[in-house]
Amino acid sequence: MGLVYADIELINGDDLALVRRHIIGEEEVKRMRVNALVDTGSYMLCINENIQEQLELPVVEKRKAQLADGSIVEYDVVAPVEIRFKNRRSSVSAMVLPGDSEPLLGAIPLEDMDVIIHPLRQELIVNPDHPYFAQMKLK
Repeated sequence: MGLVYADIELINGDDLALVRRHIIGEEEVKRMRVNALVDTGSYMLCINENIQEQLELPVVEKRKAQLADGSIVEYDVVAPVEIRFKNRRSSVSAMVLPGDSEPLLGAIPLEDMDVIIHPLRQELIVNPDHPYFAQMKLK
């Protein structure tokens, strides 16, 4: 199977909270569309420094991560980031990769949005068993 990419929208979650409290208008919410590599080998959403800067996402902690080559690195973690894909949404933390590294959509947000990779079409799709809303297992 080849690489799978998905067009997703990333939104500053703090801005959405301010909209709900009627402090700012919807037009002031910082958001952007990105084409992210769907990476089931990664746990988290990973964005780059350019995305973090444009969305003005606050650093909430530093966390170590193991890369594919086995090396351990420490990255900033920002939150909250809202991800939107088709009729799904998820609010997550994101690791910030250096420079303009490729954004990665990891397993935690994929599970939370109840989306799957369609192997024949090599694309991210809404789970056909639950087409109208995300459904989670609680056991």
